[in-house]
Amino acid sequence: MFANGQLQPEVIRRYHEVIESLGPEFLKAMLQDMHTIRAFEERAEQLYGLGKVHGTMHLSIGQEATAVGASNALQDGDYLLNHHRGHGHCLAWGSDVNRMMAEFVGKETGYCRGRGGSMHIADVDSNNLGANGIVAGGVPIAVGVGLSIKMRKTQQVCMVIFGDGAANEGAFHESLNMASIWKLPVIYLCENNQYAMSMPVQKAFTIENISTRATAYNIPGVTVDGNDPLAVYLAVQEAAERARRGDGPSLIESKTYRYKGHSKSDRQAYRTRDEVNEWMEQRDPIMRFSALLTTAGVVSEDEANGMRDQAIKIIDDAVAFSDASPAPDVSSLLEGVYA
Repeated sequence: MFANGQLQPEVIRRYHEVIESLGPEFLKAMLQDMHTIRAFEERAEQLYGLGKVHGTMHLSIGQEATAVGASNALQDGDYLLNHHRGHGHCLAWGSDVNRMMAEFVGKETGYCRGRGGSMHIADVDSNNLGANGIVAGGVPIAVGVGLSIKMRKTQQVCMVIFGDGAANEGAFHESLNMASIWKLPVIYLCENNQYAMSMPVQKAFTIENISTRATAYNIPGVTVDGNDPLAVYLAVQEAAERARRGDGPSLIESKTYRYKGHSKSDRQAYRTRDEVNEWMEQRDPIMRFSALLTTAGVVSEDEANGMRDQAIKIIDDAVAFSDASPAPDVSSLLEGVYA
């Protein structure tokens, strides 16, 4: 989309029909969501530094386009399964930012009553079946959800999001194989942010694109620019249409980049500051999408700049909500624990 930091004219031409079909309000909402996700993550990091967030957390700053593009390509009633770096996906799915923030800081008003925290946020009412702290933990669960959809004969699909590291787990291969055999309506979205903890993908794979593995299961596999929300949107939309027709699963690899460490304990000794800066300055998803929409005349520069301020206000209000919310009562500690 960019060369030497400049938006290329062919990008406008390529996306002209897509921009026209989606319309300005839809596209503006996508850009606003990307700003809100980043503001949420940046504030979460600040709260962690203040001791208000306990344990650890995995930030997805720099990966907003994948979350927003993928979620907007699906319909109400579809299912989401997520991974440990999933705050942005929850917000893009439509989760309430106040309840998200409350969950982050362990308050009773959070989605899981403050018991799930960063890595286990779920919103069952919207069919967001939750994140998972186990690498590839959500991938085989998607087979069960897909089978349920098929047995109930609905038009729903299940999207399961996982990282590049999960693609080297046995659960990944078993899940894709079973979903392919049964032609289940599952979209496997691999969010390749270039590093599995501290292991660069180049050392973990002998293939250039993880999506190549789809050929082993006779299903479509495609790799897209994960910092381009419209590229992600179109890929997920096509996979969803295929699934709803009864043609089975698809594997999408979304290549993106995380600006922060794997978790808060990560010193990032495995990459250079120049590498991080290059992604931030040349490939930032918010910068790119904002430039696309302003060049296409969808938003003015003032509107685009104002979205950042609006996102900060939304997060300020969410922090105020969480601060005013009660902590869980100790007597209720074991509620919701099942054997």
